[in-house]
Amino acid sequence: FARHNLGVMESENGRPDRAVKHFIIAAKLGDDYSLLSFRRAYAEGLVSKEDFASALRAHQAALDAMKSPQKEKAEVALSQLREAAEKDKDKVK
Repeated sequence: FARHNLGVMESENGRPDRAVKHFIIAAKLGDDYSLLSFRRAYAEGLVSKEDFASALRAHQAALDAMKSPQKEKAEVALSQLREAAEKDKDKVK
């Protein structure tokens, strides 16, 4: 998230080339906001199609690397807890 913020600051200071570098680093680490900012830079012609495709692949790889069976089980358990809490909340009303 810090890299994304650096990119925003560089962009606001009129240095889009430096902003793009921060966005690409953050996007490659899996930051969604940076990928969106990088996409905007691509739409404005500041980034080549190849660079955008490379960042997109790296972003997806980072997201895939963060997945694990334990995390998926935890997400299912959390979802079940939330559903149970909602049912209990409805009973109280």
